[in-house]
Amino acid sequence: MADTPNRTTYTVESLLAVTVQVFNARGYDGTSMEDLSRAAGISKSSIYHHVRGKEELLRLAVGRALDGLFGTLDEPAATSGRPVDRLEHVVRRTTEVLLTELPYVTLLLRVRGNTGTEQWALERRRDFDHRVAELVREAVAAGELRAQVEPRLATRLLFGMINSIVEWYRPGSPQADGVAEAVVRLAFDGLRA
Repeated sequence: MADTPNRTTYTVESLLAVTVQVFNARGYDGTSMEDLSRAAGISKSSIYHHVRGKEELLRLAVGRALDGLFGTLDEPAATSGRPVDRLEHVVRRTTEVLLTELPYVTLLLRVRGNTGTEQWALERRRDFDHRVAELVREAVAAGELRAQVEPRLATRLLFGMINSIVEWYRPGSPQADGVAEAVVRLAFDGLRA
């Protein structure tokens, strides 16, 4: 069946944007392919033209969030210099990734491990947390951060603050400006030795 002139032509990327909205609203388990079809305004067969199914869409969506987060660890400012400066860069950039990829990171934070894709995403999140905790350890060992807070706990508290942004942040709101800088100032003014 040919697309009608007023029907949107979908790419994997545009289908993913709709999918993430539906997953965030209904939950992954509560979303059917029929729900996605209706939300996208295309047939289920059109969706299957782009992807194998709902779980592939989930993997693409959480993969996008994870790629953004892991990308911050490979940036030059995260790989060289004093450990505290590298950590500060990662915290700032992680917050910026969350703000830029808000729907995708929101979905990532909601996965619970019920499917193979969710288990994969949780494992990658743990790996990210371990790598950031190692930066915290390095900064503590260098005397740049307070030694009184255990590095894994400090990492959890940092990401608790960052991840909570998905609950209240709305793009374009008056609170939108300066969020990443506020996170860095709140975190590091309290953590620096």
